[in-house]
Amino acid sequence: MTLPLSLDLLDRVVQEALAEDVGAGDITTVATVPVEAHAEAQIVAKAAGIIAGLPVAQRVFYHLDPAVEFRPVVGEGAAVRAGETIARLFGRAHPILTGERVALNFLQHLSGIATHTARFVALVQGTRARITDTRKTVPGLRVLAKYAVRVGGGHNHRLGLYDAVLIKENHAAAAGGIAAAVARARGFAPHTMRIEVEVRDMREVEEALAAGADILLLDNLTAEQIRPIVEHIGARALTEASGGITEENVVAIAAAGVDIISVGALTHSVPALDLSLLLR
Repeated sequence: MTLPLSLDLLDRVVQEALAEDVGAGDITTVATVPVEAHAEAQIVAKAAGIIAGLPVAQRVFYHLDPAVEFRPVVGEGAAVRAGETIARLFGRAHPILTGERVALNFLQHLSGIATHTARFVALVQGTRARITDTRKTVPGLRVLAKYAVRVGGGHNHRLGLYDAVLIKENHAAAAGGIAAAVARARGFAPHTMRIEVEVRDMREVEEALAAGADILLLDNLTAEQIRPIVEHIGARALTEASGGITEENVVAIAAAGVDIISVGALTHSVPALDLSLLLR
């Protein structure tokens, strides 16, 4: 399952991206290419990875010219090799050339997220841990980024500040402590919503458990620090590890027994998957 990509969402982000890049018009294409020229093009992977964002790329060309035919050659979530064709396009050369960079920007960014996510998911396979994203996303593109995480086999954390309670150290400090913060949240949130609390040591673990927290976020702890805490918590709450998670330490952290591992790097600093559009 992936997050649904509604046409309203796609149209909003695509139109904003085209307005930013095209502005009043594509001067180079208009000046050099006859308006009646037709072309075929293909989008090609220049590196191995997981493809995500084909519906977004298709919508880019649709907004420039609905007559442009965008034919995916692989499915969303497909693993591709360097040199493999991802999609083919047929239509007037003007909209294909004008939409090239915007379409590739979306495809490369989302495919990079899916590819990076798939590596983390593979590393923790066989453990109880599930890999999730965070809110560390490019503003305005969060739903697309979280969609790409799901394409890569990961799971989504909260979408925003509105759909889950996550009490961090600053909330606890402002509320007068973990117990007070949890009590206030319990009185405010609907009974169907879990309450998660960030903890940094065993004292805070005990305070959060006593207050009735449903999930404990073990922040910036090593696998050696996490293991005894997880064993102590047992089945009294779900556990999440976050902060400083890398491909080098995620296996050990998963083996420590946590239920969730949230990785900001899936979306905030992931390298794009190298793709190109070739016209003929």
